[in-house]
Amino acid sequence: MPDAPRLTLWGVGTSRTIRAHWAMAELGLAYQTRAIGARTGETQTAEYTALNPRQKIPLLQDDDFCIGESAAIVAYLSRTYSEGRTSLIPESPRDYAAWLEWSFFIVTELDSTSLYVMRRHKADALGHIYGTAPEVVARAGEYFRRQLRHVETALADGRTYLMGDRFNSADILLTTCLEWAIAYDVGICDNAHPYLERIKKREAYQRGRIANLPPASARPA
Repeated sequence: MPDAPRLTLWGVGTSRTIRAHWAMAELGLAYQTRAIGARTGETQTAEYTALNPRQKIPLLQDDDFCIGESAAIVAYLSRTYSEGRTSLIPESPRDYAAWLEWSFFIVTELDSTSLYVMRRHKADALGHIYGTAPEVVARAGEYFRRQLRHVETALADGRTYLMGDRFNSADILLTTCLEWAIAYDVGICDNAHPYLERIKKREAYQRGRIANLPPASARPA
């Protein structure tokens, strides 16, 4: 197990914070959790704002180094702490390039351009902050389903994971988006269902989910 006692992860309770907790579990890293939540006021304290002026979670501290953005945290952990069979980044130049392509595609086209647009404008999500817009939500859902054809095509050959027979951090990003889409009743492509079931059986996935739970006092009654 890599020895990383200097790691502190800020943030729990969201589809983005779980990415970092899950990557930590996959890599077998020891770390401290600062269980602050989004839109609770905890990201606006002077202490946290000094670390992350964007006032967003998650945030990773590695000794005197800080990095935000969930996909960037996962990539940093994967590049810095991967060892042998636990590596979360492909090694060959072309596989690495394909990993970059998948990672950027997921966080831009599936997450921020589709699912987060829905979150911002759904009446039962953040619509009270950004304004409800049912047509925008519907169109974003349609766009997500169209973009998911890229995933459907990749998984059509029966591969175990997104890039073949070996799990990597792009699977972490994709899984969180698939679960998010299911929660929003957007639906996912046929080939993604068995893929998702395989992923959810991973021990590190289960540990990451538990680590991402908000403190009992912060959960809805």
